[in-house]
Amino acid sequence: MQAFIIDVNLYGELDFQAHHEEFVMLAKGAGAKIVGTLVANRDKPDPALYLGKGKVEEAVALAAAAGAELILFGQSLSPAQQRNLEREFKCRVVDRVALILDIFALRAQSHEGKIQVELAQLQYMRSRLSGMWTNLAQQQGGVIGTRGPGETQLELDRRVIGRRIKILHERLEKVRKQRDNQRRQRIRRGAFVVSLVGYTNTGKSTLFNAMTRADAYAADQLFATLDTTTRRVWIENAGQVTLSDTVGFIRELPPTLIEAFKATLEETLYADLLLHVIDSSNPQKEEQIFEVNKVLQEIGAQHIPTILVYNKTDLTGQEPRLEVNESGHVSRVFLSASERSGLEFLREAIVLTKQQLEKTIDAK
Repeated sequence: MQAFIIDVNLYGELDFQAHHEEFVMLAKGAGAKIVGTLVANRDKPDPALYLGKGKVEEAVALAAAAGAELILFGQSLSPAQQRNLEREFKCRVVDRVALILDIFALRAQSHEGKIQVELAQLQYMRSRLSGMWTNLAQQQGGVIGTRGPGETQLELDRRVIGRRIKILHERLEKVRKQRDNQRRQRIRRGAFVVSLVGYTNTGKSTLFNAMTRADAYAADQLFATLDTTTRRVWIENAGQVTLSDTVGFIRELPPTLIEAFKATLEETLYADLLLHVIDSSNPQKEEQIFEVNKVLQEIGAQHIPTILVYNKTDLTGQEPRLEVNESGHVSRVFLSASERSGLEFLREAIVLTKQQLEKTIDAK
């Protein structure tokens, strides 16, 4: 579908260009054919249109001239803003949150992944219905005579969505119980559990495949992996290690997705060690590290021992290596998963960390 992108630099954001490029990648990942772009600067969003009226008129003209069938908005819109913009453009307007949800729906392969995506979409939709009803009530004063078929249909929609959300929650609860059983089995086997986490498109799945000789889907695109993949791998001096590849994070990850994907994200909570995979060639890597740490904190995984794994050294010219901090604990590993260079340092890091954790447990 031919799409016109609108992106807004609020408050003179210093890393706006990176934010914009990421949104363009999201759009392409969703299958959009980008026919035009408008970038605007604002001190604060306009309550009605997000953009100023003049800028909207300019965007409408540009989008029409480019033959756009869809407007992709780089920020999160309120229900009223979205509806007003659709009235101006006379076509569908999709904001950042809806676009990410759409990509997740496109990528989900497993039954569990599809349930989680549908749940996130319905929760997002329900919030929009609520906002639309509030706006309608404000416009009409909420007086007698305005509560006709419109409200009845809205309440019906909300009940239908509510029932479906309840069903999906029940199904996900079964998934959580199944995962709990699997974790108990792993604990009984005494396996050391390692989870790969990181920003989307940093090469987690490529690293997972390199470490396990598996064939998990890996591609140079955002959110190539949604479903957790787990494999057992034998590492000398560490024994059997259970390695999990998880969904990637992104800045401004919609809360509905974090909530819906708890069953998947909770895998990290039961890990003995997290490997935080970083794209060492990305100029925004420090911000990406911050965003990942923020999500880990949201799900309560910030206390788990973590090693920073700087991937893609083949693009930076850095030598693969292992680094330890002042306490003698492994802090960083540099490697190239695609070239399978430096994997021995990661294995060594896992061994050393496992031994240090065992000493800590024995000391207690």
